[in-house]
Amino acid sequence: MDQTLIFAVLAGLGAGALLVAFLMAGRPQGDGGELRALDELGGRLAQMADSQAAQQSRLSEQLQIQERFLARALDERIGVFSKTVGERLQSAESSSVSLLTELRERLAVIDQAQGNITALSSQVVGLQDILANKQARGAFGEIQLRDIVEGVLPAAACAFQVTLSNGRRVDCLLQLPNPPGPIAIDSKFPLESYQALCNAADEVAMVKARRAFAADLRQHIQDIAACYILPGETADSALMFLPSEAVYAELHAAFRDVVEESFRARVWIVSPTTLMATLNTVRAVLKDTYMREQAGIIRAELDRMMEDLGRLDKRVGNLESHFNQARSDIEEIRTSANKIMRRGGRINDLDFKDSDRKPDTAPDPDAPPSRIKAS
Repeated sequence: MDQTLIFAVLAGLGAGALLVAFLMAGRPQGDGGELRALDELGGRLAQMADSQAAQQSRLSEQLQIQERFLARALDERIGVFSKTVGERLQSAESSSVSLLTELRERLAVIDQAQGNITALSSQVVGLQDILANKQARGAFGEIQLRDIVEGVLPAAACAFQVTLSNGRRVDCLLQLPNPPGPIAIDSKFPLESYQALCNAADEVAMVKARRAFAADLRQHIQDIAACYILPGETADSALMFLPSEAVYAELHAAFRDVVEESFRARVWIVSPTTLMATLNTVRAVLKDTYMREQAGIIRAELDRMMEDLGRLDKRVGNLESHFNQARSDIEEIRTSANKIMRRGGRINDLDFKDSDRKPDTAPDPDAPPSRIKAS
């Protein structure tokens, strides 16, 4: 029973008491039976009120017990909830700390990458400045050529900035035996015409740029063929080194006629990749040539070694004969020693106690036989 029901009962009792009072006030005083009935009704109502008050007290106690139980349960629930919330907050805090730590690490990596990008940008700008200058661009190609050649060939197989008999200086000269002889390598970098070809905005500019690019390459081919192919001094061919793979690819993709002209002029156009493959072939040729040059020396050394081997065999034979003679001498010495031992044994067997007894004269088994006269 809840508080609403208790309030409803009390309200009903109050209404009944008011009704009794109203009836007693409205009746005349001379009617004794009605008065008694009203007194009985009032007594019952008083009893009901007392009973209701006792029941209300019991209900109040039960409500207090339930309230205390609910308070304990609520405290327990609040404790569990607070613990759960604390654990979740702690987990969220640790997760947030780890995420912030990871975020700081990633930001550090990003800052480092940004620094690398900035440094790379400055290097790219520097490279652009180098490539914009023809002399600097030429030096760039020569340095790249030197790095590639020195990384593949030994120092004795190549020379740089060599002046030929015609007064022209070649970037690199491969020292190969005849044939084919020394091969000249010259670095060329037609960057302006290639950039104009890449930046052409319309068909007219494209045609103009293609003509300029082909003309530059043809001029380089003619210069190399005229200056670095010298009969009796260099090989009958030369190499033109393009330090850019992009320029090399564009040349072979869209300018086949220029490549064929280089073939006819015996000027082989190479990029850093193809130059590496060519130099590996040259190294194999040099190794084979070196082995052929050393073959005569190896043959002469083999002949001398065979002579030494013959003398060694002869000396071993002499030593073997000495060993055989020594073996024979040792056998003879052993025979003499055996004889001495047998004679010593016979001496030890003699009995010297009987002085009248004649000593036994046993024949010497090693002595030659003698003739015995008959008595």
